[in-house]
Amino acid sequence: MQKAIFLDRDGTINEDIGYFCDPDRLEFIPRAFEALRLLQQSFVLFIVTNQSGVARKYFSEDDLVTFNKYIQDELKKQGIHIRQTYYCPHLREDNCECHKPNDFFLKAAEESYGLDLKGSYVIGDHPHDIELAHNVGAGSVYVLTGHGKKHFEEITAQPDHVAPTIYEAARWIDQYKDE
Repeated sequence: MQKAIFLDRDGTINEDIGYFCDPDRLEFIPRAFEALRLLQQSFVLFIVTNQSGVARKYFSEDDLVTFNKYIQDELKKQGIHIRQTYYCPHLREDNCECHKPNDFFLKAAEESYGLDLKGSYVIGDHPHDIELAHNVGAGSVYVLTGHGKKHFEEITAQPDHVAPTIYEAARWIDQYKDE
């Protein structure tokens, strides 16, 4: 069974500048490409992102799909393959099944791709990313980019590691992936 890395998007891979779907405003976190290339040597990569900007009418779902494809294409130019991007377009208050920390997308990926969730990791800058990992028994790395520093005190589920950026997260996972 394959192991996966489930990546939050805004604040983890790219700078979080609020609700946006504009390629001209996309800026990747420093060393994110290097981190993702390292991770994909041992793991299948997925993006799992809450995008309530759709429900808030900041952008359409079509705009989001186009922007997610743009991000994947930009990563592909850097030699990085994202197997699939999962997104929740709802508000937290909608209590949908796909809003992180609900495990809907990870379970869907497990079924579709034959993944070993217990040998996989979630990397993100929000406490719900860590809760998501705990909900499926995956490892977790909390990054201090994006909203990471702001929400650090709100973490209720202990992450396996806290890293300054995705690059340090990737190095830590690479070091401990076989334990």
